This record gives sequence, structure tokens and C-alpha cells, in this order.
Amino acid sequence: MPEEEAREKPVMKAKKAKLEAPPPKPTVKAKRPTPHEVREAHKADLVRWCEELGLSTEGKVDDLRKRLLEHVEVEEKPKRAEEKRPEAPSEEKPAEKKPAKPRKAEEKKEEEAEEEAKAHEARLKPELDLRTRTLLTIRRRKSAERPPFRRQEWFRYARFSKDPDSWRKPQGGQSKLRRHFGYRWNLPSIGYRGPKEVRGLHPSGFQEVLVHNPRQLEGLDPARQAVRIAHAVGARKRELIEKACDERKLRVLNRMVLE
Repeated sequence: MPEEEAREKPVMKAKKAKLEAPPPKPTVKAKRPTPHEVREAHKADLVRWCEELGLSTEGKVDDLRKRLLEHVEVEEKPKRAEEKRPEAPSEEKPAEKKPAKPRKAEEKKEEEAEEEAKAHEARLKPELDLRTRTLLTIRRRKSAERPPFRRQEWFRYARFSKDPDSWRKPQGGQSKLRRHFGYRWNLPSIGYRGPKEVRGLHPSGFQEVLVHNPRQLEGLDPARQAVRIAHAVGARKRELIEKACDERKLRVLNRMVLE
């Protein structure tokens, strides 16, 4: 027995294999954070950056963030200064501008003629007293507030809805519109009219006079009356009427349009 134990002891007391030392880690240069990353990072990232840059890790989040920002901005200033350095002026001379060619006299005349043709001429206005102007303003306001008058069953027939002026008085015995039921729309009534003194006047305040020939222009007052040429008058006679109106300083409400 003692011989067997003596033989086993060397096996049990065998030397342990020495632990091999881990290979050295390759040194990687720490990535420098940007100011935006520093402002958005959490405390764990701030502490890690401070350790990598050799800064103190004590303090709260605001202290760590302030410390990192100061360190980053100090190192970025020289880089910005180098980027903003002005480049050396090139020796190349700037291209000389060629002198503009003088315009011909004919082109200038044509441009002046076009400008004169495009010049806007102010329309003639009537001579109105204060009361008439006030009444015209009231009529304009009432016209804006006046609701549209619809013909009975205008929504049923297309020929009624296309023409908003095709109004007819409802005549049916059981017509709800004729009996002014509250859920029906409004009917024309005396309360919707404008002031009587300015009724029938043009929106500008002129009194319209229908003219068929130049002879009818005699006796018209340019301060109160304006001319409306009848639609059946041809282009030749219309031109004569317009020339006569210009001589008498009368306003033409439907002057011929020349392209």
C-alpha cells in the first residue's frame, strides 16, 4: 500500500500548466465626438468619452457635457480657421465685358410707340354730390348682401339651374315657396331694393344713354351722362360714335376692343 501511494503522489502533484498571458489589445484611437453628439448623449456615453479624452468624470450630466463641449470646441477652432483662409488670388485676368451695341434709331422709335399705346388713360368720372355718393354706397352694400332668388324646383330641371336670372313667381295652390314656408328660400320683396334716387344708374354713377348714331349725342351732359352704344351698330358707325364721344368728352361704357 505505501508503495502504491508513493507512485500516485507524483501524478497528483503534477505542476499546473502556466496560464498563457492574453495577447495585448491593439490600441485604437478614440473617436472624437461632435458637439451635436455631446448635446444628445446620455450620462454613460459622456463618462466614456471623458475617460477616453483624459478628462475628469466627476459631476452631473450638465458638468460632463459642458466639459466635453469646451474640449471639443477648443480643438475645432484651428481647423475652422484653416478652412476659412482665403485662397490666393489667381493671376488670370477677368474676362472683359464687350461693349453693348448701340440700338438703332428705328428700334427705339418702335419701343416708344408701344409704350405710348400701352399707356393707361384714366376713365372719365361723374360729378356727384355727397348725398348721391352715399346712396350709391348703400346700394352697393345692399346688392352684396342680397341673396340669390331661385326659381321653384330649380334643382330638378337643368334648364332652370343653368340660368340664374330665369325667376318666375310661384303660382301653385299648394306651393310652399308661394306661402313663404320658413324652410324655403327667399322670394323677391320690396325690402331688397336699393335707394330710389340712384335706381337705374351705372355703378360709376353715370346715367346711361342708349345711342344708335352720332346725332343722338347732341345735348348730353358729360358730367352726369354716359353713352352706351346699341349692340346692333356696326363697326364703322361705332368708330364714328366713339370719335364723336372723345371730342365731346363723353364716356363710352361699351367701347370697341381692338386687338
